[in-house]
Amino acid sequence: MVRPDERAEGAGPFTTRLTWRLAEGGSAVWESRLARKRGVLRVRAAGGAEGTPRIADDTALHRLRVLNAVAAVAFTVGGGLFALGAAVAELGVTGATGIASIYFAGGLFFTTGGYASLLQAINAPRRSRGTDSLVTGGWRWWSFEPARIDWSSTFVLFVGTLVFGVNLLDSFLEGLTVQQVNRLIWAPDLFGCLLFLVSGHLAVVEVCHGRPCWRSRSLGWWIVAVNQFGSVLFLVSALAAFTRPETGSLVNVGIANWGTFAGAVCFSIGGVLQLFERPQ
Repeated sequence: MVRPDERAEGAGPFTTRLTWRLAEGGSAVWESRLARKRGVLRVRAAGGAEGTPRIADDTALHRLRVLNAVAAVAFTVGGGLFALGAAVAELGVTGATGIASIYFAGGLFFTTGGYASLLQAINAPRRSRGTDSLVTGGWRWWSFEPARIDWSSTFVLFVGTLVFGVNLLDSFLEGLTVQQVNRLIWAPDLFGCLLFLVSGHLAVVEVCHGRPCWRSRSLGWWIVAVNQFGSVLFLVSALAAFTRPETGSLVNVGIANWGTFAGAVCFSIGGVLQLFERPQ
């Protein structure tokens, strides 16, 4: 519930930025991504100038650093393995089992990164209503907070990695009919790509506060933009990987492989960039 003295920004049911007046004058500005990634709450003086930001306590900052590092490394390695798997598949230097093994290893890293991102949202410091401080709660392994955009984005991402896991496990199956391939391998792949797109869209809304934006000086914006572009490429790859029932061949093998390769590289780049979006 937003009070009369608070100004909320965001989209739909989500609040991504909240500004409120402080009793001693001036205002405090809470931003979802800034608090979650860096543990910072901005303060503006009475004249509108930037004041000294309020930083979360050491416990919260340590959590954010560790979880950010785990997620960043996991997405960097996972993206690299997916790119390797796509390149190997295109060049035909190993069999189907070898390719599936590379993809599956990459999927494990993606799932690790997805869960670490969700944990970061769950355990992020929360704003103390009406004050200029962030409060750290007890550690939690799980929560259900769909009204929070950071939780929703990271939860959808995590579910997407689990759905990809179904696709990757089914890739080890042999002797499947065309219909079984499309149902057991292609359909989970497509659904996972759609979940990645939804998660990325929510991340864009979070960083842009509900409006289209171009923020070339914002590291968070670049991470979100690169990852969302990678999600689009994954979707293009999945559509090209549909097996035609009448011929038993993919719609376009080259697009399927190179789309996966380029999308995976985007997630690796996003992971490297994420290493620098941490508490100072």
